[in-house]
Amino acid sequence: YVAVIGDPTFLSALGHVVVYCLIYIPVMVVAALALALLLDSGMARLRRWAQLALFLPHAVPGIIAALIWLYLYTPGISPIVTLFAKADITLNFFGASVVLPSIVNIALWTNLGYNMVIFYAALQAVPREVIEASVVDGAGPVRVAVWVKTPMIRASIVMVAMFTLIFSLQLFTEPMLLNQVTPSVSARFSPSMYIFDAAFTRNNYGLAAAGAVILLVVTIIVSFGVTRWTNRQEAKR
Repeated sequence: YVAVIGDPTFLSALGHVVVYCLIYIPVMVVAALALALLLDSGMARLRRWAQLALFLPHAVPGIIAALIWLYLYTPGISPIVTLFAKADITLNFFGASVVLPSIVNIALWTNLGYNMVIFYAALQAVPREVIEASVVDGAGPVRVAVWVKTPMIRASIVMVAMFTLIFSLQLFTEPMLLNQVTPSVSARFSPSMYIFDAAFTRNNYGLAAAGAVILLVVTIIVSFGVTRWTNRQEAKR
């Protein structure tokens, strides 16, 4: 345990995951909630088809999704990079300053539809009479969405944020695949990759086991802290 905690590469891996969570979780929750509110509003058309289209990427296995985006990120074969090049914009998705947002984009594309469905299901349980009363009081669509619907599905928002946090701390598939094509993603980019590298590259199973236990403890502490904070906020209401 001392060796893992004192290893700069493990601490760096934790830092990468922290930054990843700070970017990914707010974007995921806000985007999924916005899409769910849009589908729940009267402005939405073809809701079932929209739900299917948004949920479909989640049915794609994570490794396949990462391969799809690896193709879209690779210069010379990517239509996206080619399109940017025609506009005289040079963008290296594998660059050191861009690779983390590139990983966030893959995870976002994969999981956005799933979380949107959770929010949409929660919105269906909001009493229609409450919404109608707010409209009668003069609230527009945006105010109804932000000040009426969103507070009433707060439990679902907390749940999605919590599960997204837990899964984010286990970040592995996306950076593991990008590690094969760019030096910006090292073999120990995330704690899960550090554990994998220790076990199957360095054959140090004790170090891998210690890293796994430390990651578990960190996940439990963070989850407990978030749960306790949300419960206190709920008690103040």
